[in-house]
Amino acid sequence: MAIYLELSDALARLEAAMRAGSMWRQDEPDAAALASREPFCVDTLTMPQWLRFVLVARLNVLIDQRLPLPQGSQIAPAAELYLKGYSNGARMPVIGVLREIDVLLGGADAA
Repeated sequence: MAIYLELSDALARLEAAMRAGSMWRQDEPDAAALASREPFCVDTLTMPQWLRFVLVARLNVLIDQRLPLPQGSQIAPAAELYLKGYSNGARMPVIGVLREIDVLLGGADAA
């Protein structure tokens, strides 16, 4: 059960990093935008929207209900690509936490 605590802590740090980088305050997407079949909803959401309203929201449900977690995660590389428009000071803390989440979920090794 330690994984749920570690992941919950990482999600709290992700929220803090996104707030510090002015990425947390996003318009909530409508159901149609969330129904995208593209990876990371790239055709309907910004990366910060996807992080907040898809990744964080879904992982928090899994944690709260102690449901099985995804096995394998490669979110940090996508974030590196899609957050290029943000300053290094804003995006690097977010990417750092996403790398930790990837490791926790059995994805990429910490780089």
